[in-house]
Amino acid sequence: MTSENKNLLQRRQQQVPQAPFNVTTAFIKEARGAVMIDVDGRELIDFAGGIGVNNVGHCHPKVVAAIKRQADQFIHTCFHVAMYDTYVELAEKLNNAAPGDFEKMTMFTNSGAEAVENAVKLARYVKKRPAIICFQNAFHGRTYMGMTLTSKVKPYKFGFEPFVPEVYRMPFAYCYRCSFGLEYPGCDVACADYLEEFFIDNVAPETTAAVIAEPIQGEGGFITPPPEYFKKIQAICKKYDIALIIDEVQTGAGRTGKMFAIEHWDIEPEIITMAKSLAGGMPLGAVIGRKDMIEKVHVGGLGGTFAGNPISCSAALAVMEILVEDALLDQAVGLGEKINARINAFAERYEIIGEIRGKGPMMAMELVRDRETKEPAADEAKKLVKICFDKGLVLISCGNFGNVIRMLMPLVITDEQLDRGFSILEEAFQEINPS
Repeated sequence: MTSENKNLLQRRQQQVPQAPFNVTTAFIKEARGAVMIDVDGRELIDFAGGIGVNNVGHCHPKVVAAIKRQADQFIHTCFHVAMYDTYVELAEKLNNAAPGDFEKMTMFTNSGAEAVENAVKLARYVKKRPAIICFQNAFHGRTYMGMTLTSKVKPYKFGFEPFVPEVYRMPFAYCYRCSFGLEYPGCDVACADYLEEFFIDNVAPETTAAVIAEPIQGEGGFITPPPEYFKKIQAICKKYDIALIIDEVQTGAGRTGKMFAIEHWDIEPEIITMAKSLAGGMPLGAVIGRKDMIEKVHVGGLGGTFAGNPISCSAALAVMEILVEDALLDQAVGLGEKINARINAFAERYEIIGEIRGKGPMMAMELVRDRETKEPAADEAKKLVKICFDKGLVLISCGNFGNVIRMLMPLVITDEQLDRGFSILEEAFQEINPS
């Protein structure tokens, strides 16, 4: 008998273009917490979280209740036409939560890429300069500015040229594969100091509006800079009056055990972008900026018809409550310790794991064929993902070489679900890299 999943997959192939990629062949009919159930009744443990969207879990009761309550009142008015209190209340909560001992203001968008677009618009408008500096291994979205800022060519940029002008790219703090051939800590974080030299060979600081960076590079491979890195970058930015944009689209809303990942580096950015887990599965992005910057933009210069939809704002308010008042941030810290212990134990048994990195529950394993040469094990990572899916665990890879396995399970995952997931993952490691 043909399964419903197979029937739907055939219809998908006939009716939907191949460009929107699919990690698995599953069609989901129900999901709760950290578990998804497909249309054939198969249970899947979720270590992917909708690519970092489900920090509070699938269908969290408070998020569902907030969505239903708002849907019963009104679904859309457009904030530019008729305002509503949830937009203002959510902005207030984010302004208070974001790092920085200065006044802030927040505007909303539909997605992370759109938040990045508006952050760049804001920086260029206020600084009256055209240039933006981004980083190797970065991912900032699929719109034209987002795609230009994104590092990886295939599949994100290939064939979509030309890109947005005045975007310049420099090496990031990828200590495992240092662009300068150095080793931390003896390097004294030379990759951050290189920004001064970058101004000589690439773009003048006087024409640079902003430097944009992810605290932990997501799609680029969960690359995590050393403690000194962002302090140095921010100091150089302040020296030349350049805005520092921190892209928290994947790292924010509790992903690392803090509301904003940049808090781990004790940095106060002028501009922060958010999305993904902000609204518990509803589409919503945010740009949080210094009031003395964002308030300079003329009326009508920022916004969008669906931006800050009332249902999304209501869902996000529920997410904020869950993270803070229900202490999910504290729970995430404990989850991070459990994840760290499990994958470090894997690294002791399986030579294919070259490095473990991340913060809190946002952890990843870079797979290599040889720990000395660090040859990327991309095929093995792909095989590992498939084996796990076949056994009932959904996880996703990342990195420019496609050889990094990332942990994005909902923060509400139970110990039993976590153990089951890691048991499957270990079985997969045993298949591709017997101890």
